[in-house]
Amino acid sequence: MTEKLPEPITALSKDRFINRETSWLAFNSRVLEEAWNPSAPLMERLNFLAISSSNLDEFTMVRIAGLKDYVRQGITTHSTDGLTPAEELDIIHKQVDAMVQNQHQCWIGLRNALKDAGIVVVRQDQLKAKDRAWLEEYFLENIFPVLTPIAIDPAHPFPFLPNLGLALVFHLTSPDNKQQIVIVPLPARMRRFILLPGKKLRYVMLEDMIDLFLGMLLPDFQKTDSALFRIVRDSELDVEEEGEDFVRNFERAVKQRRRGRVIQIKFTTPVSRSLAQFVSEQMHVDMSNVIEVDGMLGLANLRELYEHAPGELKYPPFHVRFPERITDFGGDCFAAIAAKDIVIHHPFETFDVVIQFLRQAAEDPDVVSIKQTLYRTSKDSPIPKMLIAAAEAGKSVTALVELKARFDEEANLKWARDLEAAGVQVVYGFVALKTHAKVTLVTRRETILNEDRLVSYVHFGTGNYHPATAKIYTDLSFFTCDHDLCRDAAYLFNFVTGYAPPRSFKKLITAPRDLRKRLLELIEDEIRHVKEGRHGAIWAKMNSLVDEQIIDALYRAAQAGVVVELVVRGICCLRPGVAGLSENIRVKSMVGRFLEHARIYCFGNGHDLPSPEARVFIGSADWMPRNFDWRVEVMVPIENPTVHEQIMGQIMVANLKDEKQSWALHSDGSYKRLHPSSPDALCAHDYFIHNPSLSGRGKALQKVKSSQMLRVKVAKKGA
Repeated sequence: MTEKLPEPITALSKDRFINRETSWLAFNSRVLEEAWNPSAPLMERLNFLAISSSNLDEFTMVRIAGLKDYVRQGITTHSTDGLTPAEELDIIHKQVDAMVQNQHQCWIGLRNALKDAGIVVVRQDQLKAKDRAWLEEYFLENIFPVLTPIAIDPAHPFPFLPNLGLALVFHLTSPDNKQQIVIVPLPARMRRFILLPGKKLRYVMLEDMIDLFLGMLLPDFQKTDSALFRIVRDSELDVEEEGEDFVRNFERAVKQRRRGRVIQIKFTTPVSRSLAQFVSEQMHVDMSNVIEVDGMLGLANLRELYEHAPGELKYPPFHVRFPERITDFGGDCFAAIAAKDIVIHHPFETFDVVIQFLRQAAEDPDVVSIKQTLYRTSKDSPIPKMLIAAAEAGKSVTALVELKARFDEEANLKWARDLEAAGVQVVYGFVALKTHAKVTLVTRRETILNEDRLVSYVHFGTGNYHPATAKIYTDLSFFTCDHDLCRDAAYLFNFVTGYAPPRSFKKLITAPRDLRKRLLELIEDEIRHVKEGRHGAIWAKMNSLVDEQIIDALYRAAQAGVVVELVVRGICCLRPGVAGLSENIRVKSMVGRFLEHARIYCFGNGHDLPSPEARVFIGSADWMPRNFDWRVEVMVPIENPTVHEQIMGQIMVANLKDEKQSWALHSDGSYKRLHPSSPDALCAHDYFIHNPSLSGRGKALQKVKSSQMLRVKVAKKGA
């Protein structure tokens, strides 16, 4: 009997799509691979391991929890690649189990490497007498007061444990031979690794310390069994969209999420069957969702070890540039922007430019109004404080605070209350849509030709107004006083604050209004150029590519002869390199020192790329259904020649030519790390660290015409 050959992948078969969930897991595997990468500094490898663990937690809380809900409700709707929720879960569980094992094998290797570097996580049996004496005093002073042992009996029900909470469970025997189960939750705000005194970096884990001094916590009891466990809860919000006040409803939903259904319990091995069953029954979790891990639980806590580690075990520091263009104008952001559009490339160029822009707007007596979207920002961010200062100075200030920014809801609620108290007009946007666009509009009174006029300045970002993540995410900040873009930004704010849809935007392309439609038109334009004998080319960079209509359009473009090159950091459901379908499509993913986050879209417009004639855009949106249909997004055309050249000829070319931190997606859905073709092969992040950007160059640009030289130098690599 001959083996049946697989059906060929065509433009009509479901196999033309890669499964979304497995594609995400492939991305996290690439992150985890960096933890295994011997060429990366040791502490950075540890950080990648922690990131992969944190990512997997979020995947479990959101994606796996959602699929389990579908199965429980009997939903059998197929994914784009033809799988039911139950089938997806079966595939996912096998891959997640393998990933967890890989993570813990990695931790064992890194733990040994850390020991060789003089950083030791000490086990109980390795502690010396003087260590125990110091730890005992530390325990009594700093840990004992915050621990709450809870005996489980009819008078003491099983305690509430927060999402991702750790706890020790003990089976104890009293002096009169009575059996007792006691739960000791690990305080969430305490450090997991306690640093021992001395010149060497020696740590004891919190759970080992509690176990070591259990006799002080529960005197007279004898331990007969114990285990450490960690829970994961469903973290989706259930927000009613009708009826009562939306903010109050949202606050309640955030509180309820803390008590979300437990979907997974992890124990460290070995754990007795009786203890595992007891905990699972108390938390109403089926034993099929109880996992034993031969290693450390909560690997995300490994970030704590990064703090005291010597600098030689980390990435070398680099000089974050401040744009010369703004310095040439004495730090006056408005004057610099009025002279010419400028784009800031984070983190290689400082986010302080955005902060300075807002500070100047808050302090400038000529500024009349400030409008800003706030999707995410840090708890100690100066940005909301500047909006408050501007409002207190009598300016008209509007803050569009997005409550539905996943896992930042509580922080955003707090900022919203603080902003409202200061007199800022706080708007929460649409109930059914997330406002994901990153826009700040500043309007000031200026004298032009002896006439008072209102002039607007606008900032469009691909990232959030978040000073902390701006140091590790690669993003773009675009500043312009282009009249049409400023007017369009004003229309956008009116649309979100007053539900007043504009008849048309002059230049801005928005979702859910027309972003997908316009992208499809741009792709079709490239097909038309090829059919009419001209070049057809598409370059795009994003975090995720999932939308079926866009993917099918890219397939049509590839079949017509358009050359498509994509840099997709995370999920990619498009299958490149399939004969007769996607031979002209190349997809790569970059995973390195910084998290790739900028969204850039380039269309050849009848020319090969890079070209000064190309249509170039930046934006806030990935190519996913949620971005097109359920979010307020913007796509901004880049028309200034210098900014156009920087984004396409410098940033995109370097991304496409990078070999040292890139992975190629193959037609079977697998990713293969690119091997550098030579010792001086391009690393995009290193390139941006050492080479100044174009639009930020001031007077020096007149002396050194580096733009074309840098572009040609990069473009020739691997050409």
